[in-house]
Amino acid sequence: MTGAQNIIRSAASEWNGVTVHPHRFGGIEFRLGKRELGHIHGDSLLDIPFPMATRHELVNSHRVQPHHVLPESGWISFYIKTENDIQEAVLLLKMSYDLAEKHFRKKQ
Repeated sequence: MTGAQNIIRSAASEWNGVTVHPHRFGGIEFRLGKRELGHIHGDSLLDIPFPMATRHELVNSHRVQPHHVLPESGWISFYIKTENDIQEAVLLLKMSYDLAEKHFRKKQ
């Protein structure tokens, strides 16, 4: 889906404290402080870390797939194929942000 990365980047950049960086395996990653919220490869694949319980819930609901390289980890993979998938990708990344932000606030 052409332009998905730019749309997702724009949305995530509006969230308080989020920074955008090149990802070591290509694409870009989103961080809150030192914590990675997720990363996107091109316009078609978003990978996000979640606690295992959240990851299981998302995979079991068929919203996402287990991570394409680390399927037994808390990471998920979300493939962007349609315009609607872009908004779902933003929602998933926002879930990661909300979890990280809650944890970040507790530490302060």
